[in-house]
Amino acid sequence: MRDAFRIGELSARSGLSAHAIRWYEAQGLIPGVVRDGGGRRLYTDFHLGWLGLLDRLRHTGMSIAEMRKYTALAVQGTKTLKQRRELLAAHRARVRERIAQWTSALKLIEKKIAFYEEWLASGERPNREELEKALEGIRASAGARRRPH
Repeated sequence: MRDAFRIGELSARSGLSAHAIRWYEAQGLIPGVVRDGGGRRLYTDFHLGWLGLLDRLRHTGMSIAEMRKYTALAVQGTKTLKQRRELLAAHRARVRERIAQWTSALKLIEKKIAFYEEWLASGERPNREELEKALEGIRASAGARRRPH
């Protein structure tokens, strides 16, 4: 197989450990891996890109079951394009919601840090009512995003 490389190079190029790569493969998530005459796995740039996608899906909260489903659809070829798009679109919606929740949480954390910075700088506890008013606005905007439209 031309331009093929072994797991050590795949590990170095992907940033994933050989153990993680083998785990992904054992889960049925790396299609098209072949072996050389000595039984060693051979990978290509396709596998490098595929692992990059899997790693990002995992880091954005996609379950292993969903990743298996996506992989199974991809292996079937172009007849599953619509299903793959739908699966990724649903995942995107969940990621966007999670980002909105984290953004709201970050705003709350930033307000608390500013409260403590003001307290440390002045030596006196800041007006708690102002902090509570700011925090309530953050909570209200977060709640509005969670309500179904």
